[in-house]
Amino acid sequence: MKTIDKTVLAGYNAGIERNRLRIGIGRIEFMRTKEILLETLPEAPAVIYDIGGAYGEYAWWLSSLGYEVHLFDLSRTNIGMSAELAEEYPGCSLASAEVCDARSIPRPDKSADAILLMGPLYSITEYEERLLAIKECRRLLKDDGFLFSAALTPYSVLVSRLAVYHEDDSKKRRELDDPAVISMIERALADGCYINPERKIADGLGSSHLHTAKALKEELLCGGFETRTVYGVMGGAWLAPNIEELLEHEETRNVLMKTVRMIDTHEEIIGLAGHLLAVSRKHLPTADDRN
Repeated sequence: MKTIDKTVLAGYNAGIERNRLRIGIGRIEFMRTKEILLETLPEAPAVIYDIGGAYGEYAWWLSSLGYEVHLFDLSRTNIGMSAELAEEYPGCSLASAEVCDARSIPRPDKSADAILLMGPLYSITEYEERLLAIKECRRLLKDDGFLFSAALTPYSVLVSRLAVYHEDDSKKRRELDDPAVISMIERALADGCYINPERKIADGLGSSHLHTAKALKEELLCGGFETRTVYGVMGGAWLAPNIEELLEHEETRNVLMKTVRMIDTHEEIIGLAGHLLAVSRKHLPTADDRN
């Protein structure tokens, strides 16, 4: 894919997605996203396409609930790793797991009841290319089908560093002392462009596109979707100290998740979550449809 930082794809092919949703703040993202999906998805055995679904944490979970799930990802490593999850879901299987580009999915028009687009919108840096991925989802969805789109916010690259600033002497904790990092964050806050080619300026994300909730809704609208709700799926819970320990205990885990639900649709603070999930419905005609 020409619009993805080559180190981003290399990272996926090195297996960096393995267990991401099972540790730390990834667990909060996974728990809250599953709640939202269960509140919105049509009943099984509806057909779900998980596009950019990494190695299939959501895909296998949905398959275990009786859905017909097709997994698509650009990384061969991710698709290869997806088979490993079969042991955790005995008696379940994915309908398919294929390596392909989010802009060109080899399935017929109106063949999916719902689509998860959990990674492409921040990995694809060019606006027109992201629209191609969104319009491809529109082509694939049945009328009134649901699209679940994930995005990262520009505030995440500042707040995450601010939360640990000078916490210890490691390079990661001192990145805000670097004028190049500050300049990169200022650009992201201005227009969503996070320019960090090959991760040469800072650790973490390679070059990506970061969306505010407003920008995400506008982009989806241009692609033919009306967005019902944008959720900040981690709320502010990811800032809690000793997050792993808190998540291990039911009482403190429940408190953290309650705080997420309290604020995850408040527009004034939604960017604090860092990770957004838009729930949208296909039904608006596009210019292509009218021509």
